Amino acid sequence: MARDTATAPYELRFDAGRCCLDLLATSHPYEHLDAVGPLCAWITGAGLVPPGTPLGHADPGWPSRFRELRSHIGTLIREGGDSGPRAHAHALARLNELADVATPAPRAVRQEDGALARELAGRPECAALLAVVARDAVELLTDPVARVAVRECAGDDCPIVYLDTSRGRRRRWCSSETCGNRERVARHRRRAALTRS
Repeated sequence: MARDTATAPYELRFDAGRCCLDLLATSHPYEHLDAVGPLCAWITGAGLVPPGTPLGHADPGWPSRFRELRSHIGTLIREGGDSGPRAHAHALARLNELADVATPAPRAVRQEDGALARELAGRPECAALLAVVARDAVELLTDPVARVAVRECAGDDCPIVYLDTSRGRRRRWCSSETCGNRERVARHRRRAALTRS
């Protein structure tokens, strides 16, 4: 994929409730962070930088660094998974290390129409952007109320993790339009098959 090619916005998801959980979604149903262009689209879409922020300085090493952070967050979010205590300890140490970097400094800039807009005071570097996501993960992992609201999609073969902020905490799917709709269609087909039998 060319460096300036960006993943179409509809392919990227920003509905998990936290940017660290949105980062986890970039590996499903295929790898979205396989090049600089899609990563820059994700960085902007996730709100790590204001819209229109130039990211032309991003180099081919950035996607692998974000995939590494994604792996560590996944290990810590899915603590009951296949990873053992050593993997969790390593993931936690790396998460804390990545979070311990100064994040991009915002500033208010007057626009031509007189309104104030947010810009970054300097060029956002990879380590600073990683720190934004890592700090979001630290906040999620250490907030007991938010932590118990983390759910994994009930859809077949969907590993998406999201923050359930629905009334009564009854959300079952990462998206009602995708996994929820698939489940409803499958349920309808099962009922129809039973009535034909």
